[in-house]
Amino acid sequence: MILIDPPLWPARGRVWSHMVSDVSYEELHAFAADLGMPPRAFERDHYDVPSELYEAAVLQGAQAVGCQELLLRLTRAGLRRRKEYRPRAELGR
Repeated sequence: MILIDPPLWPARGRVWSHMVSDVSYEELHAFAADLGMPPRAFERDHYDVPSELYEAAVLQGAQAVGCQELLLRLTRAGLRRRKEYRPRAELGR
């Protein structure tokens, strides 16, 4: 199932939602393509969806959930990909 949280995340002068699948990345990529999302909007395990596409995603079948529910279901599905931790000393290289 495709899940989307509310548009609460400010960045680059806009407000964004996160969109994930609790089934597969293939399902997520297909849904995003149908929504008109560019591949560059995918980050590790989710798409960043601008607020102006939130309603379209829900109308297309995405389930609106809270941020915590989205993360919980993504993690339970085994599809969570965390950011790689790199010590500060490595960042300067």
